[in-house]
Amino acid sequence: MGNGSTTPEEKEQYRQQEFKVTGEQLLSEIKRLVGEGNIRRIVIRQGDKTLVEIPLTLGVIGIALAPVWAAIGAIAALVAECTIVVEKVE
Repeated sequence: MGNGSTTPEEKEQYRQQEFKVTGEQLLSEIKRLVGEGNIRRIVIRQGDKTLVEIPLTLGVIGIALAPVWAAIGAIAALVAECTIVVEKVE
């Protein structure tokens, strides 16, 4: 019996973008991207090797990201060039 109260759930669609950056630019670029919002996941790669994969939720902001910023800063000190892969919610 259809009373109209149930509707099929819409699946979120994601779009990936890649940014090539130097180690010096890494942290500032990620902070800029996170500030734009709608980011679901960030992957930092060097060549074919994934260095770190960071899942983000809409509620994660500020102090909760402090350990993430520290880890990204450590990676930035070790790499000359890397690729940031950003998965955004459409």
